[in-house]
Amino acid sequence: MRKILIYGGTTIVLILLAALLFIQVKGIPSYPVEKPPITLNTDSASLARGKKLASMLCASCHLNPDTRQLTGRPMVDAPKEFGEIHAPNITQHKTYGIGDWTEGEILFLLRTGIKRDGKYAPPYMAKLPLMADQDINAIIAFLKSNDRMVAAADIPDQPAKPSFLTKALTNTVFKPFPMPTAPIPMPDTSNAIELGGYLAKNLECFSCHSADFKSNDFLVPEHSEGYFGGGNKPLNEEGQVMPTPNLTPDKVTGIGNWSEEKFVKALKSGIKEGEPALRYPMKPYTELTDKEAAAIYKYLMSIPPISNKVERSPE
Repeated sequence: MRKILIYGGTTIVLILLAALLFIQVKGIPSYPVEKPPITLNTDSASLARGKKLASMLCASCHLNPDTRQLTGRPMVDAPKEFGEIHAPNITQHKTYGIGDWTEGEILFLLRTGIKRDGKYAPPYMAKLPLMADQDINAIIAFLKSNDRMVAAADIPDQPAKPSFLTKALTNTVFKPFPMPTAPIPMPDTSNAIELGGYLAKNLECFSCHSADFKSNDFLVPEHSEGYFGGGNKPLNEEGQVMPTPNLTPDKVTGIGNWSEEKFVKALKSGIKEGEPALRYPMKPYTELTDKEAAAIYKYLMSIPPISNKVERSPE
């Protein structure tokens, strides 16, 4: 009996080691690639909308402070557990950027997380499975435009070095999202809570302000652990953990006692009552209108409160 247990235990250990070795060697998984049809609207209003959204979504990772273009940069603020991350060049350069990507290939990546070579984009890359067709098309139109931010830049990418955890998660938990099977309309802008929810989800505010990047649900954001309750642990540029604050309407540990005016000012300017409200990696959303910022506030006031006291990192 003892020999059977020893043999059985040894077999389990060997199977586990083989599985770990397989994941390490296999790395990030690949999937079939599609090129969905897409028709872009390239009028001035669409391009302006696309630039606005890209400035809030793409630029936070891909904007290089030296080039002032979307040439990519080392992601020193990303959790170290995901490995060594470099945001790639997404300018119009045909070799180093996405200049020779088709609009459909960009759409497929943004919707599903699958790159044109079939590789899955790791969990730290923004994916937009719920964004309205009009908005995601505007982003793509901007990325394919002649705006200086995306003009072809002859700057090679630095390959990322995903950790074993990233490889394991992308082979088990994190999977590509399905392409939408029906049109996704824009939110009703006359309904503040609907508009605010749309922005809070599609600008990925919930991703940082929920409990943990690893437990976020991008298809049903409300199912994310600790939805908007804060406590996630992004890093600043010095590698210091910056726990995200609780944005639920809890009156003790959240923003339940904040006025709409205070919230809008903090979100758009980064200032509250004469002191900094936002610190890197969170930056002011200067691109938002007062109406949009107020709508986000109204949405946050409508979600269930979570009692979760998050201690602010020292200056």
